[in-house]
Amino acid sequence: MKLNCDLGESFGAWQMGLDEEVMPHIDMANIACGFHGGDSDVLARTLMLAKQHNVIIGAHPSYPDKQGFGRRSMALTPQELSNCLHYQIAAIEGMAKVQGLNLEYVKPHGALYNDMMADKTILTTVMQAVASYPSPLKLMLLATAKAEQHQQLAQQYHLELILEAFADRQYTDDGQLVSRKIAGSVHDKPALIAQVKQLLATGCVTTQSGKQLPLHADSLCVHGDNAAGIALIQEIKALCHTR
Repeated sequence: MKLNCDLGESFGAWQMGLDEEVMPHIDMANIACGFHGGDSDVLARTLMLAKQHNVIIGAHPSYPDKQGFGRRSMALTPQELSNCLHYQIAAIEGMAKVQGLNLEYVKPHGALYNDMMADKTILTTVMQAVASYPSPLKLMLLATAKAEQHQQLAQQYHLELILEAFADRQYTDDGQLVSRKIAGSVHDKPALIAQVKQLLATGCVTTQSGKQLPLHADSLCVHGDNAAGIALIQEIKALCHTR
């Protein structure tokens, strides 16, 4: 199972994450496109790191909300959202081509990611936007109990999906992530490692209510915002490679 991580989210003098330390240990980099984090210099450096470590690159677009780090929902029309996505994807694709790299997928960030998983209208707009972009791109979204429905919807637009699971988050019975506002929604290290082992061994996670939920995930999302996170990613990578 490939490991993916959100990167390139620093901008100006503000630093976010430990990109140089994370990059050697992941397979896929979800790179900010400037609307919630990142700028032209950060984007160029992050792409250079990805090239150095042979990491697959994906666009990580968001609502236009740098002040809120893309974590606030916005009421955009379908056309506005589509334009917003095309603008960001084009920016990272152009910068990638300068370095001889190909953009391979799109993974929406923050509130946009959560909104598309909760609202079929928004999900459809995102799928249409990615599918209508001139270069062939895949769309990464959450592996849930509705994965088959999501695949069928994507097929209408001839769009290939990458389904992801989260190492550090607790799940509801329908495969959504438990709100961060609820205690226990983010796993501590023992629970995180246990969830990764279970997912690798059985393809299931144990939900908040104790139910065994099958997740047909292609990729596992990890986070490397601090030294402890880097060590966890290394441990998770070892588990994936010894499966």
